[in-house]
Amino acid sequence: MGAQASKQIARRKAISTEKQTLCDLKGSCGTDFPGSDYRPADRQNWMSGIGPDKIRINQIVWPGTHDSATNKIGIPFVTRPFAQCQSLSIYRQLCRGARVLDIRVNQDRLICHGILKTYSVDVVIADVKKFLSETQSEVILLEVRTEFGHDDPPEFDRYLEEQLGEHLIHQDDAVFGKTVAELLPRRVICVWKPRKSEAPKPGGALWGAGYLKDNWIDTDLPSTKFESNLKFLSQQGAAAGRRFFYRVENTVTPQPDNPIVCVKPVTSRIHSYARLFINQAVAKGWGDRLQILSTDFIDEDFVDACAGFTYARAEGKA
Repeated sequence: MGAQASKQIARRKAISTEKQTLCDLKGSCGTDFPGSDYRPADRQNWMSGIGPDKIRINQIVWPGTHDSATNKIGIPFVTRPFAQCQSLSIYRQLCRGARVLDIRVNQDRLICHGILKTYSVDVVIADVKKFLSETQSEVILLEVRTEFGHDDPPEFDRYLEEQLGEHLIHQDDAVFGKTVAELLPRRVICVWKPRKSEAPKPGGALWGAGYLKDNWIDTDLPSTKFESNLKFLSQQGAAAGRRFFYRVENTVTPQPDNPIVCVKPVTSRIHSYARLFINQAVAKGWGDRLQILSTDFIDEDFVDACAGFTYARAEGKA
């Protein structure tokens, strides 16, 4: 009992120290970067505001959401706090400015996070279509994967193609160097990551797992995650020369050996440091490698940071 208590005291001290580390870094370095003062006039159409003919796909700093479709997962006040990573629907996230969605499904085409499940993926598709019908030049990167511990939904590739066919940007390495305007009217890059089923074929309507990469670190220590994100970003080539999307997630996750296991209070330890991350990436000479930045509980300032850096790239200022 005493050893367990001592361990928990040490864990709380480590968390407190790491929170202070980020706070001190922000205080000493600030959060400025090229485009940091830019604010989209309309977040629902922020790509349009920058100019579809001006921004190439590999210039975009894509604001993404982690575990995107968990707004109604679990039982309110019972299991939901342990699995909910977003409070907004997919449609409202897109309207707020999110452009990368992390969707996890089980064999029954239900959205899930671990063992918890929620609504059908049909709800996600309907929200995506609604958003597309209300906009003209916003491109979405839709990642759909079979959640760990679950089987692939049968014939799911066919389902995605049937539901999104007219909107899908087909798999093609040349897409990365094209402007948004050159891809219109198609506006969805759909990455399908099955666990056991056949992967998408080259040149098809869906993109394979190799086109969206990351280096996930499972920790609730904010400075540890921040520094590992910078380290792995430094190991990537410049976004302009890559033929895949690379994601950094500005999140930390609850750990079973810690008393605080609800997502929101844990992820809040790093949530406000997205601008600092861009600042540090630029300061260290790695700003050209940043591509997807994802978060839990997406807010306007996070979107503005990503849109601002995108704007600076489009204007030749970054």
